Amino acid sequence: MKKVLAALGLAGLAWVVRDIPVAMGRRASGERAERMARSPQFRDGTFHNRASTRSVSPADLRSTIREYQCGGRRRPAGPIPLVDPAPPVSAGLHITWHGHATALVEVDGARVLVDPVWGDRVSPSRLVGPKRLHRPPHDIAALPRVDAIVISHDHYDHLDLAAVRELVRTQDAPFVVPLGIGAHLERWRVPDSRIVELDWSESVEIGGARLTATAAQHFSGRGFSRDGTLWASWVIAGAEHRVFYTGDSGYFDGYAEIGAEHGPFDATLVQIGAYAEGWPDIHMTPEEGVRAHVDVRGGLLIPVHWATFTLAPHPWADPVRRVLAAAEPHGVRVVVPRPGERVDVGDPPAPSTWWEEL
Repeated sequence: MKKVLAALGLAGLAWVVRDIPVAMGRRASGERAERMARSPQFRDGTFHNRASTRSVSPADLRSTIREYQCGGRRRPAGPIPLVDPAPPVSAGLHITWHGHATALVEVDGARVLVDPVWGDRVSPSRLVGPKRLHRPPHDIAALPRVDAIVISHDHYDHLDLAAVRELVRTQDAPFVVPLGIGAHLERWRVPDSRIVELDWSESVEIGGARLTATAAQHFSGRGFSRDGTLWASWVIAGAEHRVFYTGDSGYFDGYAEIGAEHGPFDATLVQIGAYAEGWPDIHMTPEEGVRAHVDVRGGLLIPVHWATFTLAPHPWADPVRRVLAAAEPHGVRVVVPRPGERVDVGDPPAPSTWWEEL
């Protein structure tokens, strides 16, 4: 009996961990690696930020653990309100926030899905790692047909194996990604015809929208090695409207350059959550998010990268409270949608404080 139980235990463990090597992706080789090597951002075998930056060291992790032990409430006290899907539109600029950094941008008839994450955990494992605080407001199958799927970088809370597999099955749009991420997608059986890799300042036109990879200050990696793929912010430009998405980034002087070259923007999707003293260079605080929005010459600010996963020691609602306080002196308009809620950028909804009810 002991042998049978041991065999069953090993079989169960094998089932649980079977997807971990696949979820970690693959390093680029061949033509993809050769193209990476020609990038101005690539040297000594890895990608680099413009300025010297510090990511997360062992000392930073110890400091963050202490902050977790002493911090405030990192989960909402009640269920996060969700909004049912709305029918697609063919004109104007509408943005639907699905939670964390996932958003559907409908710009002048084109539909661009940004950083789709539908998994229950942002981790290579089904059993460990940050778990969702709310379910996805819409099933992937409920999405309208999209023209492009944009990825900012390869961290698990932005590049989700389960979502990629489902989007390959249910959509025919290309994945537009920074250099190196195509190797992950290849391993996950995304057809090569549906992979578009871009370096910073490179663009592609798809479905009536022009997508431009722009600079960011972050890092990458799905395993023990880092910076083998590029990270990016994105300009999403339709015939009449423009959106800027920061991706994950520390605050840096590149935002003013992006604003001068590509702005002004009708709306921005700005990372405001997952900050800590231990990693000041790679994630923005809410106050820095407002500065970035002003630098790029943004119109309506829609904060993202908060509410859905606990990735840092700050209290759950701290990012949105701080971004509203920082925006007011600058006259920055902010809309904080509920997950699943579509925002008409031309006619934004009245201010709401739904998170305070939790």
